[in-house]
Amino acid sequence: MERHWSGPGLVLRLASRLAFAGAAALAGGDARGEVLEAAPGGFAVKSTVTIAGTPSDVYGALGRVGSWWDPAHTYSGDAANLSIDLRPGGCFCERLVPQGGVQHSMVVLVIPNKTVRLAGGLGPLQEAGVSGSLTFALAERVGGTDTTMSYSVGGYRQGGLEALAPAVDSVLGAQLRRLKSFVENGRPMP
Repeated sequence: MERHWSGPGLVLRLASRLAFAGAAALAGGDARGEVLEAAPGGFAVKSTVTIAGTPSDVYGALGRVGSWWDPAHTYSGDAANLSIDLRPGGCFCERLVPQGGVQHSMVVLVIPNKTVRLAGGLGPLQEAGVSGSLTFALAERVGGTDTTMSYSVGGYRQGGLEALAPAVDSVLGAQLRRLKSFVENGRPMP
């Protein structure tokens, strides 16, 4: 099944997902997310969770993205088709059956158990003239790992980028909560 990420209904679809994800965030424990800045030429969002696990546990789970990413936010409809090669130049990719695929972003920085950074426009941003930097920062603390995911996007999109910031923040925050559940319980939350 092919997913269509663009068109006039995009903002409305993202807004409805935002409302749903916002309700899930309120029930999601210690997840904290925010739009840091939003303007026509770009935006920055950030979400933080504390995961009951070591930085090594969280880092290892990042490399198994197909086990925790929400399949509703894939082109194939199946998160098992996702992979991240955790090395500089590695791909956050998705296989499309019977042949083909998507490069969601490229790995540009890996400091094991501390930082993973990806460059690229995710989802509906891929077809716009933007660049994005998605960073996972891991910090050990008593009882777990503070895991911060930040995404900065800049460039051109017809109609501007600022209207997408809350929805992107919500979707990425939901992915972070799924990662937390996967590390802590062995499965992402529904």
